[in-house]
Amino acid sequence: MSNDIFLTNNLNNKKEKFVPIDEKNVGMYVCGPTVYDDPHIGNARPLVIFDILFKILKNKYSSVTYVRNITDVDDKIIKSSEEKKISISDLTQNIIKSFSDDCKFLNCENPTEQPKATEHINLMIEMVSELIKKGYAYENKNHVYFEVKKFDDYGKLSNKKLDELIAGSRIEVSENKKNPEDFVLWKPSLENEPSWDSPWGKGRPGWHLECSAMSKNFLGNEFDIHGGGIDLIFPHHENEIAQSRCANDTKVFANYWLHNAFITMSNEKMAKSQGNILKIKDFKGKISGQVLRLALISTHYKQPLDWNDKLLNDCQNTIDKWYNVYLPSNKKLTDEIVQPLYDDINTPGYIANLHKLYDKAYKGNDEDKQIFNSACNFIGLLHETKEEWLDFKKIKVEISDVEIEKKIELRNKARAEKNYKEADNIRDYLLDKGVLIEDKDGKTSWKLK
Repeated sequence: MSNDIFLTNNLNNKKEKFVPIDEKNVGMYVCGPTVYDDPHIGNARPLVIFDILFKILKNKYSSVTYVRNITDVDDKIIKSSEEKKISISDLTQNIIKSFSDDCKFLNCENPTEQPKATEHINLMIEMVSELIKKGYAYENKNHVYFEVKKFDDYGKLSNKKLDELIAGSRIEVSENKKNPEDFVLWKPSLENEPSWDSPWGKGRPGWHLECSAMSKNFLGNEFDIHGGGIDLIFPHHENEIAQSRCANDTKVFANYWLHNAFITMSNEKMAKSQGNILKIKDFKGKISGQVLRLALISTHYKQPLDWNDKLLNDCQNTIDKWYNVYLPSNKKLTDEIVQPLYDDINTPGYIANLHKLYDKAYKGNDEDKQIFNSACNFIGLLHETKEEWLDFKKIKVEISDVEIEKKIELRNKARAEKNYKEADNIRDYLLDKGVLIEDKDGKTSWKLK
């Protein structure tokens, strides 16, 4: 059986055989968090998906460098620090810790490198200088912009022409630009904003520039895989490609581009504007991280994943059943078992294999149990002992039906007034009390977990 890895490459929307630039040193870069708020369950999907891809690559190649950045200077961070009335430093440190705790909760491995944007400003300034020198960027009133029309392949990743991309996105309007589509590489900082000295005055980098500089630093001008959520294709990844290829004089930036689809709730995208955000930390002490992990990989990464109470119940029941044959193991897996993961990270196919291996282990001997447990461990499941699994906290319901209805009424009012922060607070309060709420067709229902 072939152990070739196939990945859907969004550069051409085709599933392709993965052929690394250097088999002895595979490189992968994945866009990490912008640390302005606690991670939500939508952020968890790429964490788990690319963690599994990291495991797949390490299973075949001797050396894999996985880089996942932390964006710790950005407009959203500045705005959040003002709203929360805490310093940017305190905010970013708190959220980085929260993010790290969430990764452990989901049993994600640490990346090989996890660089912070603020630690690589000099590299960003060098890249901007190079782009100006080569005629791809221009300065105006202490701002530096990339001139999109100078890069012929712009829009290739999105598979759209420039005018289509402009029409379908929120383009930053500025009188400092030559053209509406040009994007910022460097901008002046306002008073009390983070700033660094540069040839264009005190300022800070544009968001897109950060990933280009950090990926180059750790993986070189060209590398194998770039990943992230589907929402990053445009403008973030499109802009990364443009500025990196132009600065580095290359025909390629990353060879394979992978993007996971959204998580939805009642088929609505999970987003602050919808008032339906669920933070990862809200599940702690109520639901095992293993349950969340299994739920996050229950649907193929390229398909939307609808998040609901039934999904979590099914995943909890599955893991509960699997612990019937728990037996610590470090058995090496055959290519036949791992095969679905080699086929474009087909986690549902792999889970189907796990169910078959469980049935065999339940009826079989210790070796069958060890194979099953190793297969679960490979994707980050059954890493706790059976005792730890049984001991995790059960939710205690500490609220009356009348109070639940009152809280839902207040939340609906907050959503109608577009006070999404208050709506999130009420949802979090109910979740803490063991109540899951679901919005569907304009109505809100609730269940006890």
